[in-house]
Amino acid sequence: MKEFCFKFEELQIYQEEIESLLGYRDEPLPAPFDEYVQMVLHDAKDLTDIRGAYHIPENAVIDYEKYRILAGEQELHIGKTVCFELKDADRLAFFICTAGKTISEKSTQLLQGDHPVMGYIYDVLGSIITEAATVKMQSYLQDETELNGDRLTNRYSPGSCQWSVNEQHKLFSFFPDNVCGISLTHSSLMHPVKSVSGVIGIGKNVKYRTNVCTLCPSKNCIYRKTKN
Repeated sequence: MKEFCFKFEELQIYQEEIESLLGYRDEPLPAPFDEYVQMVLHDAKDLTDIRGAYHIPENAVIDYEKYRILAGEQELHIGKTVCFELKDADRLAFFICTAGKTISEKSTQLLQGDHPVMGYIYDVLGSIITEAATVKMQSYLQDETELNGDRLTNRYSPGSCQWSVNEQHKLFSFFPDNVCGISLTHSSLMHPVKSVSGVIGIGKNVKYRTNVCTLCPSKNCIYRKTKN
């Protein structure tokens, strides 16, 4: 297993990305919201709990008939779509990433307090940080695997593409308890909330999609709103 701690600056997150997800993709963000975004970005520079990790288990195989991953004593029922997208993978990497509890707690506090607008901006930034940290983590995985001439698939997570979120506990069994500061509830929800987990296929013949939104039925993804 490899674990990482990311500084906010290295994630290269800019104000324009937040503005786009706030619905101002093609026009300036009006006052005072532009000042709010700048304040949130300035505050984010002090975050110290943005973390990620991945683990490549030995002898993990994909059962294409029963749409599952067999790894050690675990059977992860990933569903037909994810199984197909992992086609030709020789190895699999399970991963987790989080924006940390600091920004999640800040967002919740403001949303439930006297400044829900600021709370929402923190919430949006938390999602952006989680995605950026996961991309950064995947780039490190790519650097490691391409030494053998391997490529990576897209990332696929429980709760998407018909892969049940209840499989989270099985996925987390490949990591130490409280890894990256993330814990699971009995209903398989992650804390901090701004966290993600999943699997990536590794192999010389795997395929990477430039747009996986067509595979996902979610209507509430903030990133879907930015797609043409």
